[in-house]
Amino acid sequence: MDQKKITRGGIYLAKLDPAKAAEVGKIRPVVILNVQAFLNIEPPIIFVCPLSSHSKPEYQALHVRITERDNLQVTSFALIEHCRSISLNRIIYPRLAQLDTVELNTILHRLQRLVGMP
Repeated sequence: MDQKKITRGGIYLAKLDPAKAAEVGKIRPVVILNVQAFLNIEPPIIFVCPLSSHSKPEYQALHVRITERDNLQVTSFALIEHCRSISLNRIIYPRLAQLDTVELNTILHRLQRLVGMP
């Protein structure tokens, strides 16, 4: 596999600084959310969901637990409320891990709930 080919549902490290106010920053894992057809054209901007090793109880219904696997070394939580677009240049290769279809669909469903879509 091409080490620089981005995959939907792939977990990569990303440089999220500079962060403003309550945004998550630093270098942290993110899940790529764009459809693969869009990623195949190597867009300059991609849509991601940051991961954290911590989740607050009040966000339990929103965050998605991602178990450690491959090169993702700790159980993490997809922070749905922090999903955002970033430059493709912020991604650090190679991919750490890959979500399965159920995990990716859970993230997308919770993102839809967050923005008020059925």
